[in-house]
Amino acid sequence: MNKKQSGIIVTLVVLIVIAGYLATKVNGPLYVNDSDFNEKTAISLKEGKSSSTFFTEATLSRDQDNAKTLQNIKALIDDANTPKEQKATAADEYLAVATATQNESDIELALKAQGFDAALCSIVDDKVEIFVKSSKKELSKEELRGIQDVVMSKTKLEKIDVKIKE
Repeated sequence: MNKKQSGIIVTLVVLIVIAGYLATKVNGPLYVNDSDFNEKTAISLKEGKSSSTFFTEATLSRDQDNAKTLQNIKALIDDANTPKEQKATAADEYLAVATATQNESDIELALKAQGFDAALCSIVDDKVEIFVKSSKKELSKEELRGIQDVVMSKTKLEKIDVKIKE
């Protein structure tokens, strides 16, 4: 190898390192550290907030929790020291969380398509909790049936709790 070739190789290695550094700075850290969040950045879901703020903050909070859970499970799966049985359990849990997250999103979109201004869906184990934005104090039987149909078509779960948020 002559001087020209070694100069080119060194230059390419330096460019790759710089590109990696810049990508990390632009896209943020490759991991989330619990100490990155403090009380000032935490989202509170107090009842006194307006409904649009409630739906926005609740969705953000749920999405952050789901992303953190998926990241932790993924780290467990990728760890070389994790036993195979635990990896299989973690893979099943990862699939369940990812599926529930997708179903929540699908249900919210379907409810918005039905005419609700905002909707929030939470699936925990075998129960679905739905918040819908409505100026009415009570939903009609047709609206409740429509919500139940959407949930049943997406999740096949029968325990559905619908709450109205003005």
